[in-house]
Amino acid sequence: MNIKKIEAKLEISFDDKNLLKQALTHSSYLNENVNYPLESNERLEFLGDATVGFLTATYLYQNFPEIQEGQLTSFRAALVRTEMLADFAIRLNLGQHLNMGKGEHENGGRERLTILCGAFESLIGAIYLDKGLEIAKYFFIPMIKPEIEKIIADKSYRDSKSLFQEMAQGYHKITPVYQDISETGPAHNKVFTVGVYIDKVCYGRGIGTSKQQAAQLAAQEALRRLEIEISIRPDRSLKTCQV
Repeated sequence: MNIKKIEAKLEISFDDKNLLKQALTHSSYLNENVNYPLESNERLEFLGDATVGFLTATYLYQNFPEIQEGQLTSFRAALVRTEMLADFAIRLNLGQHLNMGKGEHENGGRERLTILCGAFESLIGAIYLDKGLEIAKYFFIPMIKPEIEKIIADKSYRDSKSLFQEMAQGYHKITPVYQDISETGPAHNKVFTVGVYIDKVCYGRGIGTSKQQAAQLAAQEALRRLEIEISIRPDRSLKTCQV
């Protein structure tokens, strides 16, 4: 781990270098290096998650006074979701700097979204402890500001599950049901398949590294199908649908 190179990328010089090292130490590394003097980044991830949520909520509250609580919550959820924070980690090249066990590395751990998201949250936690909330704010907020403009423009703050449920209830008068289809892979690298159904008709399937991700992907597929269905026949009966 090249601390100077990481600090140069972050444009932050840590007073306590061990905080930065800890933020970039995955638990799998400790399993293979039992005498390593630092703990894993899991506790920093816990702190960073709370810090990211607080900074995002504060920025939204202060800069969007006309937006009500429900929509602010949707904005925040879109900005702090796993995929978004993992993308920030990728921009900072955090995956390549992680202390990681050989097995996790060989199984693609440096590219796994959940690990990258955790590394980014851990980094924010470390910056907060070392430099304080203001520096954490000035580091993080410029990253989310352009993303806010994007999610407002394309309405991506409305997650696919919510959109599909709203459309399904409006068109079919039925609430969609999500069901686990399969779960494969070793414990450290699970792959989940989830289906979404309307009255036992499968409208979409999704595959992801978490059930939540798989369900969102299933909803995205289901949305495309339902939108086509509505455009072709606005009064179409569910019974005419084909899987």
